Amino acid sequence: MERDTKRWGSAEPAPPSPDELLTRVANGDQAAFSDLYDELSGRVLGLVTRLLRDRAQSEEVTQEVFLEVWQQATRFDRSRGTAASWVLTMAHRRAVDRVRASQASHDRDTRIGIRDFESGFDQVTESVEIRIEHERVSRALAKLTEFQRQAVQLAYYGGFSHSEMAEQLGVPIGTVKTRLRDGMIRLRDEMGVTS
Repeated sequence: MERDTKRWGSAEPAPPSPDELLTRVANGDQAAFSDLYDELSGRVLGLVTRLLRDRAQSEEVTQEVFLEVWQQATRFDRSRGTAASWVLTMAHRRAVDRVRASQASHDRDTRIGIRDFESGFDQVTESVEIRIEHERVSRALAKLTEFQRQAVQLAYYGGFSHSEMAEQLGVPIGTVKTRLRDGMIRLRDEMGVTS
């Protein structure tokens, strides 16, 4: 009976406060850091989650906060507030920084997207213009005589010299030059190009 009274009557020491834990953390006490983490991590995560609204990012920021707590514990000043308020202020600042960084990243992505969209639009426009021009040239080429068309296509699409064209067509160079000149004049007229 006496043992029961003694057991119930003895008061266990109160667990250390976050202020005491943080003071011990400042001296490199890893066990105190673990206890401080257990004591405050739920509140830190809750605060950060309310600001970020993203669980994964909130957990990441919470870890960053406690890393900073470990690294900066010596800067804690009890005269300026409690350990809990110091840690929560740190958490709030980190969460706000993450929101700002996320917004800046979003704005940058939007600017890049607009720039890429505009250049993509220009590429489409250029592609359409090239296709239209190609169709105009094809229609104009169709109006040339067979000999003129051969000379123009060999020279401009084939890249052949006058002598190579003469050899390939089996005609004198003078004939190739005449066909090419006449073909280019007629092509220019058909396309409505003024010199």
